[in-house]
Amino acid sequence: MIPFILSMLLTTVYVYKWQKHFEVNITMIFALIPVSNLGFWFETMAREKEGFLMATKIEYIGGCFLILFINLSVFRLCNINIKRWIRAILFLSTVIVYGSVLTIGRYPLFYKAISFNRIGDDVKIIKEYGFMHTVFYLMLMMFFAIGIGTIIYTYMLEKPVSRWILLLLFLPEMLSIFAFAGSRFLFKTSEILPYFYIVAQLVYLIIIRRMALYDIIDTVIESMAETGETGFISLDMKHKYLGSNETAQRILPALKKMPIDKRVESNQELRKTVCHWLKHFENDNTSNQNLYIVRDKENENNNIIYMVDINYLYYGSKKRGYQLILRDDTKNQQYINLLDNYNSQLEDEVEKKTAKIVEMHDNLILSMAVVVESRDNSTGGHVRRTSDVVRMLIDEIKKDNKFNLSDEFCRDLVKAAPMHDLGKIAVDDNVLKKPGRFTDEEFEKMKTHAAEGAKIVHEILKDTDDESFKKIAENVAHYHHERMDGSGYPEGLKGEEIPLEARIMAIADVYDALVSKRVYKESMSFEQADKIMMESMGNHFDKRLEEYYVNARPKLEAYYSAEEK
Repeated sequence: MIPFILSMLLTTVYVYKWQKHFEVNITMIFALIPVSNLGFWFETMAREKEGFLMATKIEYIGGCFLILFINLSVFRLCNINIKRWIRAILFLSTVIVYGSVLTIGRYPLFYKAISFNRIGDDVKIIKEYGFMHTVFYLMLMMFFAIGIGTIIYTYMLEKPVSRWILLLLFLPEMLSIFAFAGSRFLFKTSEILPYFYIVAQLVYLIIIRRMALYDIIDTVIESMAETGETGFISLDMKHKYLGSNETAQRILPALKKMPIDKRVESNQELRKTVCHWLKHFENDNTSNQNLYIVRDKENENNNIIYMVDINYLYYGSKKRGYQLILRDDTKNQQYINLLDNYNSQLEDEVEKKTAKIVEMHDNLILSMAVVVESRDNSTGGHVRRTSDVVRMLIDEIKKDNKFNLSDEFCRDLVKAAPMHDLGKIAVDDNVLKKPGRFTDEEFEKMKTHAAEGAKIVHEILKDTDDESFKKIAENVAHYHHERMDGSGYPEGLKGEEIPLEARIMAIADVYDALVSKRVYKESMSFEQADKIMMESMGNHFDKRLEEYYVNARPKLEAYYSAEEK
């Protein structure tokens, strides 16, 4: 009874603490253990053969299925994608074995015979095992081997998986082996199994506590919601209201009385706002931002300006509805209005304020790049560091200036460098945030960020008078993944077909990726990074830029050493 109660308490803790982060395989483990322990409890109370047989069948629910779901959770946590047909075969095999368990007492498949003798208050049970019991043991050994092998494989390949999680995953596997072997051959009793199950539950509670932190999407959204500064509204594809948070209801009071599953068109106020925004988005998916002005209740002379972002609501890879995000954009809009209304009468004042505007513009571009970067799986700072690396390379190139670079070109390239990855904002989160290796299909989606980045840069800068900067910024975003041998993307350009600014950007981008720590890899030593860079000269990078990279290398190493501190 005690193991059953403890396992139920631990399952209750799991449900209570992590109801927003359910992982189906771990959930099944927490569901099966109390059921299996209930069977062990019933077995201790059985005084008749029929009661014992029923208890045994309940026990084997855990014996058969627990190891399956433990292995599936190992695959999931080790970022190993198992094809559906393989999962189906594993599940079907387990079902077949458990089906043979259900024949106990009727057919000699799992147990050939069972002798159930009562001697006073004691019960003596003698079992004669059948063919399927041997299959059961073979299945357990296969699952144990697969689970342990998967953990070791993940560790040896240094995949982007926490070593602490791998160690914790190793424990339930070893506990399962010891529990089954010990109960059959060492202790010769199944009474120890429930306690091993409880230890496994404790280990998985530790694992999922850490997993909740790794779920970046959920943690970021929850953090934004907790601050009370960002409103969220969810609708299905038919504009039926799914829900909103308190911040959204404060901005749009009509949401407070809006019934769930009712179309927002039914509310007059929401027709003027939400429906109007949705109409623009459905007509043109690029028109996903709107401004919403609300009178400030505390100061009637001021308005609060909200930026409304609209995107599709996904379930897996399928579009299931719309997500509206409302955030206070008052200060930014005031800056924009200030820029629009700016009219200076004195030339000196014009120059000063123009310089200030340029600074703000650059900061806005940098901020946008940082926002895009925050969606990626990098550890942060990539935008700033690559800009600094570009500056160091240009300083070396200008010393002999064999490329005849103008001061304007150098200035524009440094300023454009932060925009090189803006196209990642168009990449789906399930691809961009994936911590492991991309599939071919996912990599193709990821590769679209280069062309999308050029389009975004073009739209941002289309009204600027600085044609030189516009061209350099578009080229940097578009072609920084091209290779000199033509094996790059998105256009497969070769040699000098690739703009010089993109060739310089490619060196900075790759070098930073090699020597910087990411969530999916540790930083590479300068020696290892340099070896890769030098081996890539002539095929990936422009061979003519090699001498400038070599000359800049001491500065680069000093810079990144300081960054680590």
